[in-house]
Amino acid sequence: MKTVKILVFSICFFNLSFSQNSEVGNWLVYFGNQKIDSKWNWHNEIQLRNYNFFGDTNQLLLRTGIGYNLSENNNNVLFGYGFINSQKYVTNSVNKVQSNEHRIFQQFITKQQFDRFFIQHRYRIEERFLQSNFQCRFRYFLGINIPMNKKTLEKNAIYLASYNEIFINSKSAVFDRNRIYGALGFVLNKNFKIEAGYMTQALEKSNYNQFQIVIFNNLPL
Repeated sequence: MKTVKILVFSICFFNLSFSQNSEVGNWLVYFGNQKIDSKWNWHNEIQLRNYNFFGDTNQLLLRTGIGYNLSENNNNVLFGYGFINSQKYVTNSVNKVQSNEHRIFQQFITKQQFDRFFIQHRYRIEERFLQSNFQCRFRYFLGINIPMNKKTLEKNAIYLASYNEIFINSKSAVFDRNRIYGALGFVLNKNFKIEAGYMTQALEKSNYNQFQIVIFNNLPL
């Protein structure tokens, strides 16, 4: 527990020090994946995205879905729903405009392990019901976790995490965005792990950077 407290304190201090008086935002993220039985699982997710360290909300994202294992622990298909509340600043103003998006998505996840390298591929299709129109988007995610002090991602393992995710629209402009992420993680036990990282996000005409604090929760029902 002492190690956990030190890690959490370091995460908070690091984010607070570098996010104040800066255009770098902060994402607070929770990923849950509860096992229903040997085949079925329930995914749940909360993301609070801020323009600053905390309190200046950019987006609130809620996702949930039901998944099915095609093979044990390695291949999973999932059908889900997402709700996104966005709060964007009006140009040259301190005022914000809110909008809501309803999203249906389908995804396939496959996992691989090569020695200490834990690799995940995720293929996702999103049907986005925006307030003004409908859009379809394709996403590909490639992530890798590498434990540093253990051979596997077991209790008390400290690990490096990184991913790259590209977003492609079904119509012009085809390129939507690309995300590159790097983090340091700690496995509390077989059900929980936590990461602190930094992500750069490239859009067609702009770039954004975010610190991230992520909690992962995998529990049997």
